Parts: sequence; C-alpha cells; structure tokens
Amino acid sequence: MSTPAPEHDDPTLEADVFARNCDSRPVLQNVASRWGVLSLVALREGAFRFSALRRRVDGISERMLSQTLQTLERDGMIHREVQQSIPPHVEYTLTDLGAKVADQLEGLVVLLETNIHEIRSAQDNYHRD
Repeated sequence: MSTPAPEHDDPTLEADVFARNCDSRPVLQNVASRWGVLSLVALREGAFRFSALRRRVDGISERMLSQTLQTLERDGMIHREVQQSIPPHVEYTLTDLGAKVADQLEGLVVLLETNIHEIRSAQDNYHRD
C-alpha cells in the first residue's frame, strides 16, 4: 500500500499565497523581508562577493546576510559559486527566476523612493492626530 504524495508534489494544484499551507507563502516571506528585498535588488547590479554585498546592503550583519543568502539560494533566487582561487572566493548572482523577482522588487523600491515626501507627510499627519 503506497502513501499519497504530499500536496506540494501535485502539479495540478495551483499556488495560492493566501492559503495557509501554500508553498509560495514562506517564499514570499523570504523575498519580501527587508534583507531579502535589498539583497535581490542589489544583485541586479551584477555579481557580488559576500563582503561587497554586505557593504552594498548597508546595515546588515554578517550573520543576517549569510542567512538571507542561504534562504534565497534554497528558494532558487540566487546562485552561489565558489571561485577556484587562492584563497577561494564566493560570488553571488541572480538566477533567471531571481532576476524576474528582483525586477519587480526594484519597481517597488523606485516607487517608494520617488514618493518619500508624500510618505513622510502622511507619517507626520498620522502622528499629529
């Protein structure tokens, strides 16, 4: 007697991020986290070594960057390549999927940056009330 395959192995099921057990929900959480967004958008600029990416994503700790990169690699968003040099270097790049996601995230980043004055005004008004 065989056991039924887990739901995420059924190709006929559609992803629904609003469903509690949908596999896309934790991926959305990883991608949409502060460090996930910043790392993915930074990697749109090209390949980065760990220390250079940490400088680019100002304020992230080594540990948090390491965790973020591992999670994004697991989710298929980034590629980690060990360069055969002395000493060995690791370089991070976006996968095709990661590039598509990063493109969408950059649109959000640009929208927020270009509307920061309106956002600040709304925040000031909120705190006055």
